[in-house]
Amino acid sequence: MRIGIDLGGTHTAAAFVDDNGLIVKRAEIPTDASGGAKTVISGLLSVCEILLRGPEAVPDEPDQKKQTVARLPLSIGIGVPGTVDADKGEVIFTPNLPLRGADITGDLQKKFHCPVCIGNDANCAALGESVAGGAKGAQDAVLITLGTGVGGGVIIGGRLQTGVSGAAGELGHMVIIAGGRACGCGRHGCLETYASATGLIRTAIEVIGTHKDGALLELCSGRTEKLNGRIIFEAFRLGDKAAQSIVGQYAEHLAAGIVNIINILDPEMICIGGGISNEWDSLSPLLLARVDAERFPHSPSKTAQTRIVRAELGNDAGIIGAAML
Repeated sequence: MRIGIDLGGTHTAAAFVDDNGLIVKRAEIPTDASGGAKTVISGLLSVCEILLRGPEAVPDEPDQKKQTVARLPLSIGIGVPGTVDADKGEVIFTPNLPLRGADITGDLQKKFHCPVCIGNDANCAALGESVAGGAKGAQDAVLITLGTGVGGGVIIGGRLQTGVSGAAGELGHMVIIAGGRACGCGRHGCLETYASATGLIRTAIEVIGTHKDGALLELCSGRTEKLNGRIIFEAFRLGDKAAQSIVGQYAEHLAAGIVNIINILDPEMICIGGGISNEWDSLSPLLLARVDAERFPHSPSKTAQTRIVRAELGNDAGIIGAAML
């Protein structure tokens, strides 16, 4: 059994994961950063100790047989929300936790006498989807997560691509509109500023300025600060003109990023995860049509083409991927 840990800004979730990528036993604790790196690392030790209590693991699925958990894990993997040096086991940068320059693997290795690996959390999610989720069986796959920002991970030949600085897979920071919206990274026109949930709401506010009535405004009680993705897509399904324009623009912008990925990598699969993927049934017809119209080559081909699918594992993807590092 291997332990996978998803280290978040508010909670640290962990699980025993078997060789097939199935979660066998879970544990979760609040992330305590009050004492800096020391208390965060203490939390990592604690969550592993919780998992190791008791001789047996309770299976997640009713049809899974109970599995005996070994006294010590074969390995431990940790997904970190930031840039890491996997070889040194150090965090290079993470915006929401006090871990810059911290070695978060050494204490775990000493305590549990097993290899401990770290990776970027979005990269771990990509690996999880390729092992046990929407991209299972694909040797070349890309995960795009559509949440507050746009994240991602790239798998080539069954292996995570981390890059020379450990920052590969920052798909949200490809520019799709030169001179476009300002991005938190310092550039302008990044995919994240259009295809994230934040970008979707920004587009909605721009469009609503020319539509003074309709279902969209009714659903948010006329208060744009209440807008969210669920409301926008609900209005879209009701046929609201403003919402149809908003979702249409959103699909166009996301398709631009996806086509760039296809034209550069030509992967077997692209998995779409994150909160906006919950609207897949409404979004996918517009998105896939746009991608098909723009990908290279433009004409239909009898050869295999990249499949675009919804991710399947949700929040478990990062845990499973971390265990597989």
